[in-house]
Amino acid sequence: MMNKKNDPLREKTLAFAIRVVNLYKYLTTSKKEFVISNQLLRSGTNPGAMTREAAHAESPADFIHKLSVALKEIGETQYWLELLFKTDFISEIEYNSMMNDAIEIEKIIKSSILTKKQNMSK
Repeated sequence: MMNKKNDPLREKTLAFAIRVVNLYKYLTTSKKEFVISNQLLRSGTNPGAMTREAAHAESPADFIHKLSVALKEIGETQYWLELLFKTDFISEIEYNSMMNDAIEIEKIIKSSILTKKQNMSK
């Protein structure tokens, strides 16, 4: 398990979730967009929740499963961000900023899963 005080994935998924919530508020109030923003809210906040669950996993396999769900959700979030950008709900600057964070989280999750799998095979 990772130290909660210095856990980049925990910190980054929380910061990302906060950004997603703020984007959701903007989309629903300023742009009157409710369908995609709801999907984004759900998928964009889930990686943080799954990361927290993984920290208390019952087994190494459970840890991998929970992070695998987080990986799927961050991938879905990337899709919604791309759709919002390509339909002119968010700017290119907003899109690039959010997408860069999502890709960084994706890389950390993949690395965490790979490390756990390697440790299990030792």
